[in-house]
Amino acid sequence: MNNRVITIARSYGSGGRKMGRLLAKELGYEYYDREILRIASDESGISEELFSQVDEVKRVPLLRIAREVYTGEVIPPDSDDFISNENLFRYQAKIIRELAATRNCVIVGRCANFILRGWENVLNVFVTAPVVDCVRRVMETDGLSLEDAEKRIKKIDKRRAEYFKYFTGRLWHDAALYDLCLNTGHMDEHKCVQIVRAYMDARFDDD
Repeated sequence: MNNRVITIARSYGSGGRKMGRLLAKELGYEYYDREILRIASDESGISEELFSQVDEVKRVPLLRIAREVYTGEVIPPDSDDFISNENLFRYQAKIIRELAATRNCVIVGRCANFILRGWENVLNVFVTAPVVDCVRRVMETDGLSLEDAEKRIKKIDKRRAEYFKYFTGRLWHDAALYDLCLNTGHMDEHKCVQIVRAYMDARFDDD
């Protein structure tokens, strides 16, 4: 594959989403985040609202151990499990794989690093920051008090970790699942973008 794909997983308040948008703009890549829900809805005929309900910032019931790990198939419409959480995830995964196979893009969240594991044209990035920096960002962007920002960060990061564990059987923050881990507490998003670009140049320079 001649196209390049960057997946970004991020802790809440780390600035990972902003970094993803900046990276896509600088590289001239397409950017996908919640757009994946709309595309999956259009392709499956399932309401986008249902996809939103199983999205990574929503609670998936009884998250404990994954019932199964995504293997590439979707459940047919005549099945009772067609609108199950598992099939909604499978459709998102199907869209992610199709995007990664056909275009240069940045994909944020949705277990994209795991779905695309082993793909030679994919660079997987995890973005984090010290709690104090995440709290400051969330207070500024969401207009919350210190206490409410801390609560929101804990709540959303817990759900992201549960979502990842449920659908992949792996730990969301496991550094071994990523090519590059960045701490935005030590540098702003623009500097992180330059690091990712330099990493890409070094990794793909022989292609």
